[in-house]
Amino acid sequence: MEHAYADVNGVRLHYVTAGAGPLIVFVHGFPEFWYMWRRQLEEFARDHQAVAPDMRGYNLSSKPADVAAYEVRHLVGDLRALADHLGHRRFVLVGHDWGGAAAWAFAIAHPDRLERLVIVNAPHPGVFAREIRENPAQQQASRYMLVFRSPEAEALLAEHGYARLVRMFREDLGERFTEADRAAYVEAWSQPGALTGGLNYYRAAGVGPPAADGAPARSFGGDPGRLAVRVPTLVIWGERDRALLPGNLEGLERFVPDLRVRRVPHASHWVVHEEPELVNRAIREFLGRATRR
Repeated sequence: MEHAYADVNGVRLHYVTAGAGPLIVFVHGFPEFWYMWRRQLEEFARDHQAVAPDMRGYNLSSKPADVAAYEVRHLVGDLRALADHLGHRRFVLVGHDWGGAAAWAFAIAHPDRLERLVIVNAPHPGVFAREIRENPAQQQASRYMLVFRSPEAEALLAEHGYARLVRMFREDLGERFTEADRAAYVEAWSQPGALTGGLNYYRAAGVGPPAADGAPARSFGGDPGRLAVRVPTLVIWGERDRALLPGNLEGLERFVPDLRVRRVPHASHWVVHEEPELVNRAIREFLGRATRR
């Protein structure tokens, strides 16, 4: 694996790349960084150029001060410019959590740039708009978003050595979230401005359930009539996700005509960590290439 930087779309993105061939890009969410995809980089470097960036605001990438710089349209622009920088017109895009939100938006805006789309536990904006507006269980599960948008969020998440963030992983992963993993994540979270950069995704989108001040529920997408995904899509979903409930799969086919869904009943939001081989195998099968051992 090689570490590199790309000056694109007004920011400097740090990324890790491995292998050669068709491009496959893996995009993390909150509160992760490129490291979450290390097992996918190892696997897909066999026959791809496998790339995992630190998204803007995270770890070693640029951290713009303006909250508006974290709007989804800028995340889409980063991915497009990164692919251009790497010399690829068309590629496979894989996204988890906020990386999945960016991947959905990229596929909606630029279907001609994608060979395939893979989403891991990240709701489509049209479906999430319905769930966050109408489903009390999803509204309750999403209340953390209001905390993440608050001015107190950085202090709450950073106190006691980022204890809340570490607990968020360990509640589902247990010993699979190792001491080495904890050290790697704490180092990434400790980069100047990194915690604020990640939280600014929530602030820029204003995403979350109805708030006590009367603010309505809000998704991270736009007009539901303009959210069709014209790209062959695989959705992998850990059904024990505490934050994004399986209702986010209901009616998804209305927005995504060429859709395959792989439910993982025993896995959580962190299915990439819990079942890396299952995730790799599902992506391999979707791409139509046999795994080479």
